[in-house]
Amino acid sequence: MIPEIRPRGLRLSLAAAGLLAVGGCAALGLRHPAAAPHPFPTIDAPAPTPKASTRADGSTLSDQQAEAALITRNDLGAPWEATRGAATWRDGLLKATSSAGPCQRLLDALYSDELLGGPARVAVGLDDADTDAQLRYQIGARRPADVDAALEWLRSMPEQCARFTATTGTGLQEDVQVVDAPLPEVGDARQGLRVSLAATTPDGQDYLLTIDLAAVRVGEDAFALTNAGLGDVPNDATQAAVQVGALRLADIRKQGRVQV
Repeated sequence: MIPEIRPRGLRLSLAAAGLLAVGGCAALGLRHPAAAPHPFPTIDAPAPTPKASTRADGSTLSDQQAEAALITRNDLGAPWEATRGAATWRDGLLKATSSAGPCQRLLDALYSDELLGGPARVAVGLDDADTDAQLRYQIGARRPADVDAALEWLRSMPEQCARFTATTGTGLQEDVQVVDAPLPEVGDARQGLRVSLAATTPDGQDYLLTIDLAAVRVGEDAFALTNAGLGDVPNDATQAAVQVGALRLADIRKQGRVQV
């Protein structure tokens, strides 16, 4: 059964804000001790050239770095916790079909969590214990050109699929709406959407599934996330996850490249 809609209320802790502040200070406030005088003239050695990645997707991150680039429950704070599994609304409301051409692709991508056009390289799930919302965050495994193509497709959705109908496996008729959603100005390219699926059961019970979707490319790597739940989904958690995720991925990339 689809869980009963409960009053929503997202309480983000200051953990995300604190992380951003510390990250910003670290990036701008690094101080190195003055170099000791050299007794003889020296010639600076050239900086080593990063070796090319051997991964087919062009990523320069090792598997360990990709895992380290994922956000955690500590980034969002209470009431977010490690996921307890797929929410019942995934099959009850999100698994649906539509005759509206390109819109079926969007439904399929949301249900399969393949927002960047392919399976994730690494992913993490978080649950809001108070509201049963779920946040899915993934590092992609696709080439930058493919990521940009996926972002361009997502940008077209508010026009091509602004409003359409879909049918769930149990026969519920859904009214689906897609609009642009604002994202922080992070990374090299990005796109956000808000998707809502509204349905009424034969006994007159109303359901509304709201999904925030974000995809961001940072250099040769990219991440995507969904923040979804019954009723309204405050955008604060989405904004924080995108901001923290982009800063962390950029920082991990700076720490070093895969040496092959």
